[in-house]
Amino acid sequence: MIVNLDMTLGELLPKTQPILIVEDSMPDYQTILRVFRKLRVDNPVYHCDTGQDALDYLYHRNDRYPPEKAPRPGIILLDLNLPETDGRDILRIVKADQNLKSIPVVVFTTSESEKDIKDCYQNGANSYITKPVDLEKLMDVMSMLRTYWFDTVALPQ
Repeated sequence: MIVNLDMTLGELLPKTQPILIVEDSMPDYQTILRVFRKLRVDNPVYHCDTGQDALDYLYHRNDRYPPEKAPRPGIILLDLNLPETDGRDILRIVKADQNLKSIPVVVFTTSESEKDIKDCYQNGANSYITKPVDLEKLMDVMSMLRTYWFDTVALPQ
């Protein structure tokens, strides 16, 4: 583990551990990146804009995602409503795979459906967060996400 002297004692996610954001909305993705910068989340961020793209990334399919360009994420932020392969399917596939199931998956979506929430937890989601539409609320939610997932919990390497 690389230790950054600027890290607080509670920061357990190494700054080098990647974050995979699976989000089809470019404005939402860019907003998340801006919020991460404001919150000083320095981890490398990788982006997939479709469910199929996320599977290609995770399984190193095709020339676009060789292992050296698609490192194993320390955490996945997953939108549910994606083109091609749906986020619900991505969650099921990741959590059914022996090599991937230990990666925490945080569902980060606009859906407030009780069915979606229940199904996601039954299929192994580690958290379910409804995306706020207000920028200030988004900052608050992302700050809590950072504090919990990046500063508090120990994640597998």
